[in-house]
Amino acid sequence: MTSASLDQLGAIAREAGAAAMRFYGEKGGVELKADRSPVTRADRAAHDVIVRSLTSLDLGIPLISEEGAVVPYEERRGWTRFWLVDPLDGTKEFLQQNGEFTVNIALIENGEPVRGVVYAPAIDVLYSAGRGAGSWKHEAGASRRLLGPGAPGPEGIVVVESRSHPSAQLEAFLATIKVARRVQAGSSLKFGVVAEGKAHCYPRFGPTHDWDVAAGDCVWRNAVPEGAAERASPIVYNTPDLLNPGFVIGVLS
Repeated sequence: MTSASLDQLGAIAREAGAAAMRFYGEKGGVELKADRSPVTRADRAAHDVIVRSLTSLDLGIPLISEEGAVVPYEERRGWTRFWLVDPLDGTKEFLQQNGEFTVNIALIENGEPVRGVVYAPAIDVLYSAGRGAGSWKHEAGASRRLLGPGAPGPEGIVVVESRSHPSAQLEAFLATIKVARRVQAGSSLKFGVVAEGKAHCYPRFGPTHDWDVAAGDCVWRNAVPEGAAERASPIVYNTPDLLNPGFVIGVLS
């Protein structure tokens, strides 16, 4: 593979996170995009860092970013390798200053995420993952391999859900399973919660863009013991509209 190593991706995410944090707590500076979602100067600053850094690593790998121009499907449908980037996932969490926003960078190969990092700059937590390299959490100067959740106990399933996107579909789904506890988290940190084994599953109903989920999905898929096969994921990438209709990742039994 000619892509950056996980250490390089982690360093890029940390630099982008530092750029975003320069605007943390800033009053104003928020605009609404065409889909009515917020965008800040922090989003754009992190985007600039990531694009510059990834381009310097390999000019031959195309890049899709939430804050970049949308590449027509006719052009990207034949791509076998490309970057998917969300410079600031969880802009609402950023604006609320709860710390639960992330920088997401993923490398997609043949429709699957094979390298990914999720970095939460406000709390200095980094998840990194790669095919054959496992999933890792880096925090407080220490790193540990993530092995995913075990089987639910008789008390039921621990569910991690979005802090900012409640839905009637989620409530209907949860009514069909035995739920022991529900925990909330923002942005792609929800994937990390499942990869760490702190929750059994993360159900998300309603559309997400590819860049919202690719890095976290990579962390989930590779949260396995050394030598074990990747975990299955229902998420499909590089569709015509770059949207996923919804998913449930984790274990239910």
